Amino acid sequence: MELLSNIVSQPKTSIAGLLIGIATVAGVLSQQGVTLGTAGKGTMVALIGGIAAALLGLISQDPGASQRSSAGPALGSSSGAGSAQKLGVLVLCSIVLMGSMIGCSAAAVAQDIVNFTPPLESAIATVDTTASLLLPADAPLFALVTAGLDAAINELDAQAKAYLANPNAGVLAALQNAAVTAQQTVNASLLKAAGIKDSASQTHALAAINGVGTIVTAILGLVQSISSKSQVAQMAARSPIKLAQVRQLLDERQMAEVAQSYGITPDVFLAREAAAGF
Repeated sequence: MELLSNIVSQPKTSIAGLLIGIATVAGVLSQQGVTLGTAGKGTMVALIGGIAAALLGLISQDPGASQRSSAGPALGSSSGAGSAQKLGVLVLCSIVLMGSMIGCSAAAVAQDIVNFTPPLESAIATVDTTASLLLPADAPLFALVTAGLDAAINELDAQAKAYLANPNAGVLAALQNAAVTAQQTVNASLLKAAGIKDSASQTHALAAINGVGTIVTAILGLVQSISSKSQVAQMAARSPIKLAQVRQLLDERQMAEVAQSYGITPDVFLAREAAAGF
């Protein structure tokens, strides 16, 4: 009876809770790849979640709230303000859920990936000029070690731009593959560079490769954020060289910057990647 009484006395909050529940379930289903069929260019799950969020926004702007009788709480009263604040929080929660789980943020993530292009190109340019800093005997080995980096990064850049222009499942699959290939190329380069005997040459080589690797790792994390659980598992299966294998060769300062962008420490970031299979 108390539950029914609360629903009757606070209908807007109750409806908001129901809509958030629908949006949350839709987000989980979408993340797991459940579509329930297509709706235009999207899926039924995404449509249902979007409608729930839209209705939540509509009820948060109830024009009748200011026209209540004098017996009810005034709009500026503590009761009315508290109710409005509570509903505002619920709306915010729904927006966050929709953005992070249903894929409304896909375009923003794609733009973030493309924004990494200038620093990535700069990092590759640094790799290309690093050979001149090494001992003459180490330069050919370094060139061999980094031979695949240019092609892998160019492909990642191209697929990121393609996904930004046309964010569909086919292009996403190509982007996922490019991100994995780039990361695996970086990891292989780090392991090979560790074999350079001269300590100064090795330091220069690892620093240059880490400049690329840090950005690639950040991009890989972004790609994971717009991929389903099964897609992430497939990406991990194509990643034989795990981050744990190159952990001691990573630049701690640069890794800290990547982890900070996710609001965590490098150890937590690497632990999460390991749990995901990377």
